[in-house]
Amino acid sequence: MTGKPRIALGPCLYFWPRAETEAFYARVADAPVDIVYLGETVCPKRREMRLSDWLALGRELAGAGKEVVLSSLTLLEARSEIGALRRLCDNGEFRVEANDVAAVQLLREMGVPFVGGAFLNIYNAATLRLYRREGMQRWLAPLECDRDTLAALLTEAGDDAPETEVFAHGRLPLAWSARCFTARYHNLPKDQCGLRCLDYPEGIPVHTREGEHLFTINGIQTQSGRVCNLLPQWRDLQRCGADVLRVSPRPQGTQALLAALDRTMRGDDDALAAVNEAEVETCNGYWHGDAGMAALRD
Repeated sequence: MTGKPRIALGPCLYFWPRAETEAFYARVADAPVDIVYLGETVCPKRREMRLSDWLALGRELAGAGKEVVLSSLTLLEARSEIGALRRLCDNGEFRVEANDVAAVQLLREMGVPFVGGAFLNIYNAATLRLYRREGMQRWLAPLECDRDTLAALLTEAGDDAPETEVFAHGRLPLAWSARCFTARYHNLPKDQCGLRCLDYPEGIPVHTREGEHLFTINGIQTQSGRVCNLLPQWRDLQRCGADVLRVSPRPQGTQALLAALDRTMRGDDDALAAVNEAEVETCNGYWHGDAGMAALRD
């Protein structure tokens, strides 16, 4: 691989008010990021932004020179969500990130190329080739995929391998459930949650009895407590086949992080230092073939 990896900003995993969301992406338009993913991937009740709003944001970002991708829900639970998914896949303007096999099926039927999300569970070259034949042009490797496994998989896939993206920074989205943990935290029924996720712009921390930040509750999604940070190993990610590095949006510091990553990949080895020092709870264990919450040095 020649050159440096491209930088992607993943879909926002949290529920922010509409005005804050629009202000966030207005700043992203001026950030050194190549690809921007938009849309709701966690809960269909989060309707501050409709498809038409995401499309409008996408047009603005595309006008600023960004590649725009619309991300689909990861867990579908109702027939109405299939209808919304169909409209997303048939948007006619932007590529779609398929986070569920239902999205893959719809996009294949429409003959539309797509990005494969990490939760399609692609763990071997045969599966990678299958999705490539279905129209997948880029894929996000599973979050627990270690560097040796990724390198071996891409070597086996050879020329059949699509463009490869790696989740490089942010709280790891680990699991989804039909139960809403944020609603349960407030002793509320899921269908009468009052959209309490709006009160937690970066989720609810869950600590062990010893005080360790183990998980983060984000509606029906469970995230890691620690922030995954593979950015200092960006050269290692590139050597193992990463064409794109994904940064997951957070309420504070995302634009500064993107700028520091861009400067680092342009040769400023100190650019990420201050950003990394400000992050007290980080992990990179999965990439090194260890426990996910481990923080290891090369």
